Amino acid sequence: MNTPNIAKEEIINAFKYRHATKEFDPTKTISEEDMKFILETAHLSPSSFGFEPWHFIVVQDKDLRESLKPVAWGAPLKLDTASHFVLGLAMKAPMVKYDSEYITHMMKDVKQLPKDVIETYARLYREFQERDFNLDNDKKLFDWASKQTYIALGNMMTSAALTGIDSCPIEGFHQEKAEALLKEKFGVDTDKYGLSFMVAFGYRKADPEFKKSRRNFDDIVTWK
Repeated sequence: MNTPNIAKEEIINAFKYRHATKEFDPTKTISEEDMKFILETAHLSPSSFGFEPWHFIVVQDKDLRESLKPVAWGAPLKLDTASHFVLGLAMKAPMVKYDSEYITHMMKDVKQLPKDVIETYARLYREFQERDFNLDNDKKLFDWASKQTYIALGNMMTSAALTGIDSCPIEGFHQEKAEALLKEKFGVDTDKYGLSFMVAFGYRKADPEFKKSRRNFDDIVTWK
């Protein structure tokens, strides 16, 4: 595997170029190759203990997009104009609790860890949940899993920007109503998965009206 050698200037330029695109050009479509590339960066994203507590639904069906509008006040214009629209799901307690079938499957079948390593890994993961982060109820476990999905979200938006593709992350939705819709219309088992975020991808209809603003670098970084 080759060591990456991407010019730092190009990476910073992509971060400056990226903005939360409010309206996309509906006449422009992301190629299948480029969209799979973006999703692959989510696939390769890191997660706590490497347990990948996520699933991504790419919503291209017009009727399904339309059904999302009443439960996602921040999404209608993006649903109408984005080339691709992705729902980021986070696993709930039955999937990510230390003694779940999924966690055992990840250690045994995906990571293919030896039995003694599985025993150690499982013990450390249980201590992490019970002692270090006090993940003692379903909401805390879901919130922890949602944090992991945001790593994948950031990587998708960055990889898109690096290739000249725009994006917009969306939290403007009613979680309970949205999950009821996902169960009814999308076939999602909402006992196992909850909605963490929405994100739209496409090509901007126009450049942003305002210059990107950020606090001074020294205001957010402390060296010790």
